[in-house]
Amino acid sequence: MFDPRADIAPNDTRRALSLHRELDRTWRDEPGWRGFFTSVNHGTIGLRFMVTSFVFFAIGGVLAMMIRAQLATRQGAFLDVDLYNQIFTMHGSIMMFLFAIPMLEGLALWLLPKILGARDMAFPRLSALGYWCYLFGGTVIVGSLLFGLAPDDGWFMYTPLSDRTHSPGVNADVWLLGVTFVEISAMAAAVEITVTILRCRAAHMPLTRMPLMGWYLLGTAVMMLVGFPPLILGSILLEVQRAFDWPFFDVARGGDPLLWQHLFWLFGHPEVYIIFLPAAGALSTIIPIMARTTILGYGAIVAAIAGLVFLSFGLWVHHMFTVGIPHMALAFFSAASALVAVPTAVQVFAWIGTMWDGKVSFRLPMLYVMGFFITFVMGGLTGVMLAMVPFNWQAHDTAFVTAHLHYVLVGGFVFPMLAAVSYWMPLICGRWRVRGLGESAFWLILIGFHGTFFLMHMTGLLGMPRRIAVYPNNPEWEWLNLISSIFGMIMSAGFALFAFDVIMQWMFGRRSRRNPWRAPTLDWAMPLPAPSYNFASLPGPRQADASALLPLARGEGLLPGAPRGFRETLVVEAGTGRPDHVAVLATSTWLPLLTSAAIGSFFAAMLVGLYWLAPLGMVLTLIAAWKWGDIMGTDRDHAPATVAPGLTLPLHWQTRNTLARTGAIALLLADGTLYAALLFGVGFLSVVAPAWPAPPSTLVSLPVIAAAALALAAMALGLLASHRAEAQRSHAAGAAWAGLGLAAALVALVALAVVGLGLDDPRRHARDALRGAILGFAVFHGVIAAMLALRSLRDAQTGRLSEVRRGAAPIWQMFQAFWLTTTAVSVALIAAQEVL
Repeated sequence: MFDPRADIAPNDTRRALSLHRELDRTWRDEPGWRGFFTSVNHGTIGLRFMVTSFVFFAIGGVLAMMIRAQLATRQGAFLDVDLYNQIFTMHGSIMMFLFAIPMLEGLALWLLPKILGARDMAFPRLSALGYWCYLFGGTVIVGSLLFGLAPDDGWFMYTPLSDRTHSPGVNADVWLLGVTFVEISAMAAAVEITVTILRCRAAHMPLTRMPLMGWYLLGTAVMMLVGFPPLILGSILLEVQRAFDWPFFDVARGGDPLLWQHLFWLFGHPEVYIIFLPAAGALSTIIPIMARTTILGYGAIVAAIAGLVFLSFGLWVHHMFTVGIPHMALAFFSAASALVAVPTAVQVFAWIGTMWDGKVSFRLPMLYVMGFFITFVMGGLTGVMLAMVPFNWQAHDTAFVTAHLHYVLVGGFVFPMLAAVSYWMPLICGRWRVRGLGESAFWLILIGFHGTFFLMHMTGLLGMPRRIAVYPNNPEWEWLNLISSIFGMIMSAGFALFAFDVIMQWMFGRRSRRNPWRAPTLDWAMPLPAPSYNFASLPGPRQADASALLPLARGEGLLPGAPRGFRETLVVEAGTGRPDHVAVLATSTWLPLLTSAAIGSFFAAMLVGLYWLAPLGMVLTLIAAWKWGDIMGTDRDHAPATVAPGLTLPLHWQTRNTLARTGAIALLLADGTLYAALLFGVGFLSVVAPAWPAPPSTLVSLPVIAAAALALAAMALGLLASHRAEAQRSHAAGAAWAGLGLAAALVALVALAVVGLGLDDPRRHARDALRGAILGFAVFHGVIAAMLALRSLRDAQTGRLSEVRRGAAPIWQMFQAFWLTTTAVSVALIAAQEVL
């Protein structure tokens, strides 16, 4: 786990109780209701994510049983068709967007610092913001059911079914705006997880020796950064079409419904592996402990993770084999869909080999692991069947695909997550479970699941389509559906018993001894339940595993206690794990809640059709974002922190390679992916959409060309100013350059507004609508660059710049460069369109 060549001298021994009290004063949440709304601690936020996701899972399960009740008979008298459409749409949407992704976010937020030897995540306020966005967005989506306004076009929201003509109510808007709001949470978690894994590991823990769970979550986070932006873009474009009649998906005006499918499945198929990887990480953690051995094939598993991450982005057309894709493309995507089974199989055989090499103890977590093997392997085999184009053509859009999807998702995610909850519950609540309840729940879930979904393969092969409410003329499906529905009720009883078991353990379980599984990992090297600060002193090369509990508690590790009254954690170099500096993390604050409310006000105005009021929500969001900067930085230099004898490190205000800089790089990766998806939309419609070439453009005129040139020149000047503001960090020089950069950003925004006035009517043709979207992208990033320039100016005026303190200037540089580069590419693209 740690570099064997590294060594750090231990700190002096201190009384464990005094260390605990000192750290608890600094790290604990505020008491009462105030603490509920202001907490930013990773343990609190992670548990909230998991509990909330289980609540949504229960709601989705109730909807699933309503679907099974409807399909139990041919006439389906339980629900009318309109309500049935809302329920099956909500079931899929809840399970994908409100359960699976938030559950893995919660597990990552709660677990990562514990297994990596840190005290918190890299950006605690970002975690809290993500939770409130998730809670508010999810509540709006689920609450729409109570008013009969729930989405009813399927969880994939295919166009033209979901456009304003075919779905005139607000049902589709609830999905588009609610899911986009929730995706803010997912992107926040992706940035948070990426930076924490790369920069907040224990000292001298290189990536090559990191726990496998870290690799799995790093792969997940990277996939989220690259996979979610196409969905966010698609949701924005479709909502703009519904609200303002910009024809991105309207065939008559140069759009194409297939563009939505491409954008959705560019997210949708990586989504399967985004869900699977954290679950596989839990398996790679639990199986060696239950087998009393070490994992087999660490390097092979890491290579398999990398292979899955890479291959998963070449599979999206796997879901579109029947839409008229050229045969060469069908062959490519079919081969890629089959090839992705290889890295999955590598992991499965590594787990089997680990169990073979050890002595397996079939305790409750291991039972759920065996449920995973039985279920997921069957789902993988049907996945390979569906990867073959001829079979896919026959089974597409039938109940066979529904069965495959559930075998993969329940087998590959739900069973491992149930194992993870059973395994880590003593660390969460400090109590041992009530014997017998968990085992009964497992057997009910396993038998009920296979009884429900195995038969759906047969109904699919008999030709039963998905998403139908009644089937009066097909008696051959009825008995299979009836049996599936009965077993579905058994499965529901199993999940209810599992929830009851967890509640009983939390409230009435006997106190658990420390490290009840005798695991050698850092997550068990702490008292039970885990304290708010995780470690009284941080692990290093001398404290490599759970046997270091006593030395860590006595302060012999790194950075013991909280002598400066700050929430501090160690930051390391990304690759080697060499200590770099000490980060001072945020304390309890209302800002995440208020910021999510400001963002929510924008989405609420859009949802109810008060488009003139939506800019107010954007202004409130900018004000909240500005407030985040107000409590960052410092106006004085701080003495270096003593981490260990002979090792002192600067605080993060006095170094350049900060967590914020790494986070900005991760965010720009996602931002660049969204821009690439927008360019893909331009290329796709230009080549594929039937109503092209577009009508003649009036865009090319001397004022518009001059305005575009002025905008690029002003952006380039702003980039120069951002570099100079950091290089010359005296107050006067920094303020002068920051002021120049702010002025340049404002000039560029005015020039872009002139370009906007010269655009053709975006409602006329998809080409003009795409140009409007590209301009909107540039303006949005111009506002961000102007805000960062203003923040740098404020830093200079308030003394936050010095020879060692750089303020916001490094982040401003990156966003300014991104703004200039993407705008230049956009101008070149539009110029090429006009020339060609």
